[in-house]
Amino acid sequence: MAGTALTGTQKAAALLMQFSQAAAAAVMSHLSDAEAESIAAEIVKMRRVQPDIADAVIDEFHGMAVRGRHAAQGGRDFAAGLLAASFGSEKAAGVMDRLASTMAGRPFEFLDDAEPGQLLSLLEDELPATIALVMAHLRPDKASATLAGLPGDLRADVAQAIGTMGAATPEAVGIVAATMRQRALAVVAPREQMAVIGGVQPLVDIINRSDVATERALLEELALRDPELAEEVRSRMLTFADLVKLDNQDVQLVLRGLDANTLALAMKGAPTPVLDTIRANISERNRELLEFELEALGPVRTSEVEQARADIVRIIRELEAVGEITIRRGDDDDIVY
Repeated sequence: MAGTALTGTQKAAALLMQFSQAAAAAVMSHLSDAEAESIAAEIVKMRRVQPDIADAVIDEFHGMAVRGRHAAQGGRDFAAGLLAASFGSEKAAGVMDRLASTMAGRPFEFLDDAEPGQLLSLLEDELPATIALVMAHLRPDKASATLAGLPGDLRADVAQAIGTMGAATPEAVGIVAATMRQRALAVVAPREQMAVIGGVQPLVDIINRSDVATERALLEELALRDPELAEEVRSRMLTFADLVKLDNQDVQLVLRGLDANTLALAMKGAPTPVLDTIRANISERNRELLEFELEALGPVRTSEVEQARADIVRIIRELEAVGEITIRRGDDDDIVY
């Protein structure tokens, strides 16, 4: 490998490896933390530099004077000593700890989409030290939620293990990560493969597409079993009265082409605001036809009225689903029969 094939960071690392530790430390003290960390990583990887490569690098640095060339030793100890001489032992230890994780990559990234409950299942029966190692690689919010789910004694053991944990070699982290990855295949599904298959809104969608008798019976039964759920479902369901939550243009879309007899049936006994909304959004000629239908209806069965309203609700839902109308949802707009 010729010197020119090296990256800039590799060349800097190779050059510093020709210096005494004191001289290299003097150079690194002028670098930023990120630069020093990158060079230290290359020193760890290189360990040794062949003489021809060292000569090429030195020549490229335009005759930089090098005194007392050493055996170009690299490795973890050299990098740690160089960082300690440059920034002090405490700061150097922090850099080397981060370096160990960086060189190991993100070994637990396959847990990014895991929920705390899934993580608890995955870590079940593991030693506190192993759990601590995994949690130390998680985002703090996810690690916190997972820690909260552990039994009391184990939670304290894991917290202590995290707080007193030293630097872990990339090899050790890799072994734990490989084991967890295999077990995670049966526990953790990628987020894109997960889907919400239940909940209040799917139930509302199903009920809204049911016939009137089924809707009434289901809501009555649900109210007996789970009043809160029944109330939430009712609050989300569309009704004929939701016409007042539409803009005038949207109301006109809903009523367009609607049979006058069906509309007259739906209006029987409806609240005044609903009747006013309908009358305000049809032509004068259609309004005269509608009034004629209303007078001609006389008494009608409740089931006929409900079915007519259900037909109109179905039209509202279909238009909303394709984005042609928008329904304002809110407590201020609710209408009580």
